[in-house]
Amino acid sequence: MESTGLYFFILILVSLLLVLSRLLILTAMNSQVIKLSRLYLPALFICMLLISACENSLNDIQKIASKEENRPISRSTGVDVIYSDSAKVKAHLTAPLMIEFEDTPKPYKEMPKGVKIIFYDADLKESGNIVSDYAVQREKENLIEFRKNVVATNAKGQIFKSEELIYNMTAKKMHSSKPVEIISPNGDVVDGVGFDSNETFYPWHIDHMTGVFHVNEKEVQ
Repeated sequence: MESTGLYFFILILVSLLLVLSRLLILTAMNSQVIKLSRLYLPALFICMLLISACENSLNDIQKIASKEENRPISRSTGVDVIYSDSAKVKAHLTAPLMIEFEDTPKPYKEMPKGVKIIFYDADLKESGNIVSDYAVQREKENLIEFRKNVVATNAKGQIFKSEELIYNMTAKKMHSSKPVEIISPNGDVVDGVGFDSNETFYPWHIDHMTGVFHVNEKEVQ
């Protein structure tokens, strides 16, 4: 409503400017031009200042509205969340701090001090876990974005390392477009760019894969 009123006021001022300009042109052809110029020019100058002030006010309102929209709604410390499906525990998330941003077209929860999530199988045995220094949970997209020093481990003891990992909770899939490294318990190291897997991190797929593999000489012979 405030923005509409400002636009209406600006429209009136512009109309006044046009009228005053036309009067100046009409009177410029007679000997009264100097007197009329002294009368109208200050009015024109005042109108221009008012328009500038209105534009600045409108910009200030837009900036304030943008800040209000991105202002956090709540902060929670010592966060402990259980995710379940059909009354069965599927995952357990913990974070030192969670900041919720709900007053926005796409609500999200930020975990700026790190996060850990543990996944469980049907027998409530740990099937994998993820630890990172930062994470964002996207409410509408049903995603969790893990960033900065992301380390994930599967039930086989394989360790996944990257700077990014996206968890699609709807599709129950993991993927990354950043460089990745997977270290196996036997010392094998696989590197690549791009990764995808399920919630258990096995089986997994890496694009442009290179690596170092340890071979058992007895098995080869």
